Amino acid sequence: GLVVHPGAGNRSGTLVNALIAHCGAELSGIGGEQRPGIVHRLDKDTSGLLVVAKTDAAHRGLARLFADHGRTLPFLREYNALIWGAPTRASGVIDAPLGRAAADREKMAVVSAERGRAARTHWHVLERYGPSGREVVSFVACRLETGRTHQIRVHMAHIGYPIVGDRVYATGFKSKAALLPELARAAVSDLRRQALHAA
Repeated sequence: GLVVHPGAGNRSGTLVNALIAHCGAELSGIGGEQRPGIVHRLDKDTSGLLVVAKTDAAHRGLARLFADHGRTLPFLREYNALIWGAPTRASGVIDAPLGRAAADREKMAVVSAERGRAARTHWHVLERYGPSGREVVSFVACRLETGRTHQIRVHMAHIGYPIVGDRVYATGFKSKAALLPELARAAVSDLRRQALHAA
């Protein structure tokens, strides 16, 4: 629920504001006034690990790791998510370019290679929930080979398994909650965000 850096409508109460108050001048200046120390960011409705650099040297090194996405350096970005449905395969790779949605510029979408940027997500099922053959929800791990805005959310929705609680990309799946046992249904209702966690 915490916005990472100041922007329109969020000038205060952000992680950057808190970091500046806590670290002051010790914080890395890379990223300027709006994003000091921020190596990468999370959507405010995604929980989990966020990396911040106190020094410029640390910032440069960490940024290099993140930009490499584990291709040549020992670094992996993995997220855990609850998705609607149960993929028939145990794992897969989504290789689909992402760009701004034509109908709604606030959303991202799978687009042609000419219109978007390369995006690649590796996923595997950790657990399935529900009666065998009729599972309603699955717990998955997603590893990023690229780092595009809303990448996991758009990619998982693109293959028909959107993130539970995602109000932007899983709008047609709200009725699936009725298939859950009472306690699970209440938990989804109380979630108030997408079930996506930077692990």
